[in-house]
Amino acid sequence: MTNQKTLASLAVLVQSGQLDPIALAEDTLTRIESHADHSIFVGLTRDRAAQEAKAASERLKAGRSLGLLDGLPVAWKDLFDLAGTVTTAGSAVFRGNPPAKADATVVGALAAAGMISVGRTNMNEFAFSGLGINPHYGTPRNPASADVHRIPGGSSAGSAAAVAAGLVPLAIGTDTGGSVRIPAAMTGIVGYKATRGRYSMKGVFPLATSLDSLGSLCNAVQDAVWADAAMHGLTAPVIRRAEVADLSIVVPESVVFDEAESEVVAAFEAAIRRLEAAGAKVRRQSFPSFAAVFDLMARHGALVTAEAYALHRERLAGPEAARIDPRVVARARLGEKITVSDYIALLDARGRLIHETVESLKTGELIAHPTLPHVAPPLAPLLGDDDLFFKTNAKTLRNTLIGNFLDFCGVSIPCGTGAAGMPAGLLLSAPHHQDDRLLSAALAAEAIIRGEA
Repeated sequence: MTNQKTLASLAVLVQSGQLDPIALAEDTLTRIESHADHSIFVGLTRDRAAQEAKAASERLKAGRSLGLLDGLPVAWKDLFDLAGTVTTAGSAVFRGNPPAKADATVVGALAAAGMISVGRTNMNEFAFSGLGINPHYGTPRNPASADVHRIPGGSSAGSAAAVAAGLVPLAIGTDTGGSVRIPAAMTGIVGYKATRGRYSMKGVFPLATSLDSLGSLCNAVQDAVWADAAMHGLTAPVIRRAEVADLSIVVPESVVFDEAESEVVAAFEAAIRRLEAAGAKVRRQSFPSFAAVFDLMARHGALVTAEAYALHRERLAGPEAARIDPRVVARARLGEKITVSDYIALLDARGRLIHETVESLKTGELIAHPTLPHVAPPLAPLLGDDDLFFKTNAKTLRNTLIGNFLDFCGVSIPCGTGAAGMPAGLLLSAPHHQDDRLLSAALAAEAIIRGEA
C-alpha cells in the first residue's frame, strides 16, 4: 500500500474483494509499529482490530457488506473510550485508571458501520493546547517536514500525524479551540469540525463542554462526508456535491490576517482567485464580532479556561498537579481568577455575538480565511522558551477559536504551501447546524482550493 490512501480508494479494493480486511488491518498495524515515529500512537488495539477485521472479512465474502466503510481502519484520539482500554487524555495521571467499560457512542457508531479500530493517537495533555506538544508520550513529528522536527499542531496531534504519514486513512479527533483544524492545516490534510452537538459526546473526555465538538482528520472531504454519515448511524451519505458557481464566500477583514506570514496569505489569496475564476462569488467585509471575542477574553477571561479549571480544579490543587505538564497547569489555573459573574457575562455575550455574526451574512454565504496565520514552527525553540510557547500557542489558536466561540462548523482544506514549503490551509466555515451545506460546498471547492482543478 502507498501513503495517503483515501477511504474511497480503499473501499473500492475491499468491496471488490481485491483487499481482504484482515490483510488491511494487519498491514496497518505493522506499518504503525514499524514507523520511525513512535509518538504518533499511544496504544494499539490489536486484538480488537483482529476480531473486527475477521468479522468484516466474513461479511464481505458472504455478500453482506455493511456499507462503504466496512473493513476500513480508523484511529481515535486518546479522549474516546474504547472498551477494555484506558483513556489517558494524554496525561500520565490517568495511566492507572480502570479500562473503559464501553465504547464511546461515536466509536460504537463507526464499529456498526464495519470500521476497524486500530488504536489510540497521541494528543496534548487534556487537549489544552494547539501545538501538539506532550512531555509524557512525546511530540509527534510533522510528517510534512522531512528534516526539521516541526510540531504537528494540536491538540489532535497524533490523529493528524497518523493520517498525514499514511498510517491510517481516517482518525477522529475533538475540537474545542481548533484542535482538528489546526493539525490538519499544519500537516496538509483535511480537517472537519462539526457543529457542537452534531454527535454524541458520551464516552468522550471533555475539556470545555460549551465549546467541545468532534471531527474527522482525513485525506479528502469525501472521506469526512462518509465518516459523518456513519457517525450519525446512516448506511450511506445523503450530502450532495454543490456547484462551484452557486457558492458565495465572504472573506473577513478582521483579526484573521493580523501578523500572518506573507507566504500563507499568498497561498490563501491564490486559492480565492481560483475559486473566483471557477465562478464562485467572493466579497470581503469586516466582522466586529471577531474582535469582540478577544475583547471579551481580555475582560472576563477565556470560556475554555473557566470550564477547564472547573473540571480539573481538585486535580490542580492536589499532588497530581506535579505530574501534569507545567504549561497545562499554568493555563488551567488562570481559570481560578474567572468569577461566576465573568462566566455569565461570557455566555450572555456569546449568544449575542453568534446572532450578530449570522445576521451579517447574506443567505447561503460561507466564511473563508487562512486556517492559521503561520505554518508549523520547529519544536526545539518552543521547548526551551515558555514565553515563546505561550505566544505561539495563542497565535496558533487565534483564527480557529473564533469559530468555536461563535459555534461555527468548519473544514480546513490544504491550499498550498508557505515558508519552508510547509502546508497552509484554507478554512471554510458556516453557522451552526449548517454542516450539510458546508460539506456540500467543500466537496465542490476542494480540488480548486488545492490547485488541482
